[in-house]
Amino acid sequence: QVHLVESGGGLVQAGGSLTLSCAASGRTFSNYAMGWFRQAPGKEREFVATISWSGGTTYYADSVKGRFTISRDNAKNTVYLQMNSLKPEDTAVYYCAARPSIVAATARVLYNYWGQGTQVTVSS
Repeated sequence: QVHLVESGGGLVQAGGSLTLSCAASGRTFSNYAMGWFRQAPGKEREFVATISWSGGTTYYADSVKGRFTISRDNAKNTVYLQMNSLKPEDTAVYYCAARPSIVAATARVLYNYWGQGTQVTVSS
């Protein structure tokens, strides 16, 4: 079992930045690829970014490519999402997820463990 807790959400103006953190506990963190997903009101939960166990491989949704950066610190059991140049359409609840594989993946169904989410609101 892996327990995930997100933090760092909040209200920010368009063009601003936020950094989300996700602290993991339980199994060996470095055995898991990690991902960030988001869900806006009335919409499906969608992929944002993913990172392999070592941090050597990352993938991003086209909508955030060049603006968001995913990273991890295995010594701290934490994964981060640095979000720059935020837009109102980035407003959503952001979820951290873990999958029992060293390989990064974009599909939501491949993730077994989820955090409770953190709200990000971008005002125009």
